[in-house]
Amino acid sequence: MSRSTIPEDSRLLVHAYLDGELDPANALAVEQRMAADPALAAEGERVAALQQLLRERLPREAAPPGLRARIEASVGMRRARPQPSWRALAASVVLAAALASGSTWLALAPEQGDAVRDGVIAAHIRSLMAPQRVDIASSDQHTVKPWFNGRIAQAPRVVDLANADFPLVGGRLDVIGRTPVPTLVYRHRQHFITLTAVPAAGRANSAPEAGTADGYNLLHWTADGVLYWAISDVAAADLEKFAGLFRTGQPEP
Repeated sequence: MSRSTIPEDSRLLVHAYLDGELDPANALAVEQRMAADPALAAEGERVAALQQLLRERLPREAAPPGLRARIEASVGMRRARPQPSWRALAASVVLAAALASGSTWLALAPEQGDAVRDGVIAAHIRSLMAPQRVDIASSDQHTVKPWFNGRIAQAPRVVDLANADFPLVGGRLDVIGRTPVPTLVYRHRQHFITLTAVPAAGRANSAPEAGTADGYNLLHWTADGVLYWAISDVAAADLEKFAGLFRTGQPEP
């Protein structure tokens, strides 16, 4: 199902979910629908990334002096129509243009790498709030890896790191941009590590590069035509250790 064929009521529900306007029961129902429908999940990714982009590039202005007093004085009386600021007008124009067109929020980001990073962060945060972090829960790589067959073009590389205190929790499908991609979830003590594998055919292999965002540590590297993104709230040294073990580990046949 393409974006243009998503029913209007389903699209509105996704937007309401991202705006925090749904009660817990309806929010859970929308999460389940998005998990089962890649088109709805892609719509959610686009809107969430656009919201983040607007917050970063068009920060809220401080309320003008005397606004609180005017509001309190107008309670129960005729209220003056507020005049939107130029930033609010600009945000509205950008939002309307992006949602009305067939283009995605990727066109607004300075580089595709930033768009992928933002998508990975959004998926990780969303998984922490979901009732279940994975679609297939298993510590057995021979159970997790085959689950992806038929759902995506190529199943991800899965490495057993339980002996190194990084046991596998399971896997799930995330949507980055408009592409369903495999995500593995590992655990280190009480922390969860999300490892997303994004197809990157033709991209040269690269060593891990570290970064931080929204309080999370990130690492990304390229290997054999796949761009890996690891994100977690574990210490940076632990995340680097995990990445090193995953990169050098050999999946069991």
